[in-house]
Amino acid sequence: MTSSGLDGDIRQSKHHDSAVKHVSGRAVYVDDMATPANCLTVLIGQSSHAHAKINRMDLSAVAAAPGIVAVMTAADIPGVNDCGPAIHDDPVFAVDEVCYVGQSLFAIAAVDMAAARAAIGLAVIEYEPLPAILTIDAAMQAKSWLTSPSEMIKGDTQSALATAPHALRGRVCAGGQEHFYLEGQAALAIPGEDGEIQLFSSTQHPSEIQHKTAEMLGLANHAVTVETRRMGGAFGGKESQGNLPAMTAALAAYLTGHPAKTIYDRDDDFMLTGKRHDCRIDYHVGFDDDGRVLAVEFEQALRCGMSWDLSAGIAARAMCHADNAYDIPHMKITNYCCLTHTQSNTAFRGFGGPQGMLGIERVMDEVAHYLGLDPLQVRRKNFYPDKRAGKFGITPYGQTVEDCVIQPIVDELVKTSDYLSRRAEIAAFNAANQYVKRGIALTPVKFGISFNTTFLNQAGSLIHVYNDGSVHLNHGGTEMGQGLYTKIAQIVAHEFQIDIDLVKITATTTGKVPNTSATAASSGTDLNGMAAMRAAQTIKGRIAAFLADEYQTDQAEVVFANGQVHIGADSMAFADAVKRAYLGRVSLSATGFYATPKLSWDKDRMHGRPFYYFAYGAAVSEVIVDLLTGENRLLRADLLHDVGKSINPAIDMGQIEGGFLQGVGWLTTEELVWDAAGRLQTHAPSTYKIPTCSDRPIEWRVAFYADGENSEDTIHKSKAVGEPPLMLGISSWLALSDALAGIKGAAYPALDAPATAERLLLTANRLGANFV
Repeated sequence: MTSSGLDGDIRQSKHHDSAVKHVSGRAVYVDDMATPANCLTVLIGQSSHAHAKINRMDLSAVAAAPGIVAVMTAADIPGVNDCGPAIHDDPVFAVDEVCYVGQSLFAIAAVDMAAARAAIGLAVIEYEPLPAILTIDAAMQAKSWLTSPSEMIKGDTQSALATAPHALRGRVCAGGQEHFYLEGQAALAIPGEDGEIQLFSSTQHPSEIQHKTAEMLGLANHAVTVETRRMGGAFGGKESQGNLPAMTAALAAYLTGHPAKTIYDRDDDFMLTGKRHDCRIDYHVGFDDDGRVLAVEFEQALRCGMSWDLSAGIAARAMCHADNAYDIPHMKITNYCCLTHTQSNTAFRGFGGPQGMLGIERVMDEVAHYLGLDPLQVRRKNFYPDKRAGKFGITPYGQTVEDCVIQPIVDELVKTSDYLSRRAEIAAFNAANQYVKRGIALTPVKFGISFNTTFLNQAGSLIHVYNDGSVHLNHGGTEMGQGLYTKIAQIVAHEFQIDIDLVKITATTTGKVPNTSATAASSGTDLNGMAAMRAAQTIKGRIAAFLADEYQTDQAEVVFANGQVHIGADSMAFADAVKRAYLGRVSLSATGFYATPKLSWDKDRMHGRPFYYFAYGAAVSEVIVDLLTGENRLLRADLLHDVGKSINPAIDMGQIEGGFLQGVGWLTTEELVWDAAGRLQTHAPSTYKIPTCSDRPIEWRVAFYADGENSEDTIHKSKAVGEPPLMLGISSWLALSDALAGIKGAAYPALDAPATAERLLLTANRLGANFV
């Protein structure tokens, strides 16, 4: 039993399954769903203090206000008052103490949002202010940590640093990042019989919503069903942060018997939810005259906020990416998870990897500046060995890097981007211009693919083939605009050798595929694609066995190709073969399951093989900076990325472009600012700047690495593409640094991120470019 003929729908640029609905406004999101007339609106009451005791909370006036059906506090929760994804340290409603401005205190269920808004301010809450720790610096000084520091060690850094010909110390700081998904956090709860709850949630992790909601209500998991058809963006912000809105909607439905929905507006979304962890990285590096890094020590401090959320995994990935693409003989990485009285920071595209890479890329740049070398020369000197040479490096956490292709990627990009000639042109331009400087940088990416937490690397699927030959597809992955549903449908269509239009993509639901992992870690296609393929293969095998028996031939003679099923010299349409199998009482429904092989991780020793493989890429960014104002433009970007054997080139290209620009935004324009009282000041589009169309590179060249092919047995030899391209944006930040280095006689421009116009101006002035 084989599949042959054309390649089906694999490796073709199929449009996103909801593309037309997206652009026409017909895509249905949670807040668009038709609801009964008695559906309630839930609004969350938030803390006005960063850290305080709650001495008294009087909600009687709120309860008596017009249109208020229910007021909910911790006392109304029948089960566990917790919405944290892993550790019970994040209450649904605060009880005795608040730990950040915006923390959930209570919720009200009203007939509409106008009534809820009018009533929410009637709450009387008496606080006793307590000292608040708001920043990484303050947390480090106070030793305010979620746990003791973690260490990852390779070799002997102390001895290597002591004997290195050259050594440097420095610090780099990077801010956080708001997810700014187009669709805010949203959930709709429908009560059922016997206390059952049906939840429609904008979440990357339906199973976690199910489990946390059941735990809160004191129910078994089977009493809660969670469904997600699509999200209007997520970027990690709906991996755990969707718990609170879903749980408050479910609690209102459970207590009142009415449907209820919780929809955050943009301000509330900013105030209630966590962001990308901002970081402070101290480094001590030793190197030789050629730029070979002999040893480096990093101290990574991440601002985690008031609870754990997913910080343990994020910190581990930051440590695992402190080497990026560089084979450094001696490394020591120490990570501090800072406990602060701010929003509990959470997953964001890259999941700690971008912060880890930022440190080593700064090191490479500063070493090059110190030695008077092109940073590219220093980077090349330190790359992991090319897999074609048959030599392999070992990461600081003990994984052998067997698939390194960063050398040929960089070699190709240097040629196609004209990097060397442009660097010479930029040097000449900077020598001739006092007030305007250009800069260029080439940076690599080596990003590990798999969840650091081993048990999460599993997926399930459910496929029905109906007796007319149409296919119903369900799996545990969620669609947030990244095209996962389309790719999985392509995989199933290819397996059956039918047109993709015959495959019905259905909403992710815990009622069909249980105990799923979040759609995260760039593993959505790797995991769910394999699970779906296996389910399809099971059904196909049953059909083939039945037909082989009917025709008294070997099963290997049954071939699925181009919408037909061939049995020796005979053939029939796929739909006819299905109908015959149905009449022959053959099961046409199957589940599929996949668990990523070869993985192991000892979180206490920070050692093992946490990643199945690595994704590679490189980018060249060129910028121009006005030293009088700090204003700047990204003139050109050249991206070359390895996606293995692409399942859908159009979707993969979109992920590379979007990821890169999101990385540029994190490092250049997106600035989160808290005041001295711990209140987030940048909580709306008017004060928080994400990249827009006008921020795209004026000239933008994006290509796939043509020789890419996954050396591991992934789905059709493809590679993950969701997160790795974001870190290509590091090249834009270092290009801005390079532009400031063009100031005559300047010291190394230790540029922090985000490199806003204001920060560029201040740094330029510090370097001696103050023309006033």
